[in-house]
Amino acid sequence: MKAPIPKTEKKRLEVLWQYDVLDSVPENVFDDLTELAAHICEAPIAMITLVDEKRQWFKSKIGISANETSRDISFCAHAILQNKLFIVPDTQEDARFANSPLVTGEPKIRFYAGAPLISPEGQALGTLCVIDKVPHTLRPDQKRALEILSGHVMTQLELRRRSLELTRARAERESILCDLRLARAELARAKRQLSANETQLRKGRRALAGRG
Repeated sequence: MKAPIPKTEKKRLEVLWQYDVLDSVPENVFDDLTELAAHICEAPIAMITLVDEKRQWFKSKIGISANETSRDISFCAHAILQNKLFIVPDTQEDARFANSPLVTGEPKIRFYAGAPLISPEGQALGTLCVIDKVPHTLRPDQKRALEILSGHVMTQLELRRRSLELTRARAERESILCDLRLARAELARAKRQLSANETQLRKGRRALAGRG
C-alpha cells in the first residue's frame, strides 16, 4: 500500500533540499552510525534513508546493494508520517506490505523498524532503519538505542547544513567585498578623471585670459 503524502510535504522537501545531501558520496560518520544500528538491533540490514519527491535514497547502507528505491514501495515513506519509531514485526502479517515487491522479492523484508530523522523545523526527512529477512522484535533498549542513533544522524546532517550555510555566507561576503573594492577603484578613477578635467579647464581659462 502506497504511503499517504505528508500534509507538510512542500515544506518537508524544501528543508530536505537545504542539506544538499542527496546523491552525495559515502561518509564514514554516517556509515559508522548505520553499522552500529545494525549491530545493536541484531539486524542484517540497516540504512540511513532520505525520502525525496519520488524516491528514497540511501545515504548509508549495510547488508544491501541498492542505492535507492521508488518512494511508492518505500517503507520509510510510511515511517516519516510520524515522529516516533515505526515498526512492522512481520510484513507478511501486515496488509500494507504483504504484497510489496520488497517483501515478495529482494531483499525479502520480513521485519522493519525505522526511526524518523526529524529536522529542527519538525520535518521528517527520512529514517535510520533496520531490516531483517525473518520476523523480528526489538527489546526496549534496542528501540531506545535506534532513536538515539537517529538523533545523532540528524545532528550530523545539521552540521552539514550549517557548514554549507557558512560556506555560502563567506562566499557572499567575499563577493560583496570584491564589489566594494571594484566600486572604490571606480570611484578613485572617476575622481582622478574629474581632477584632470578640472586641471584642463583651469589651463583653458588661463589661456583665454592671456589672449584677452
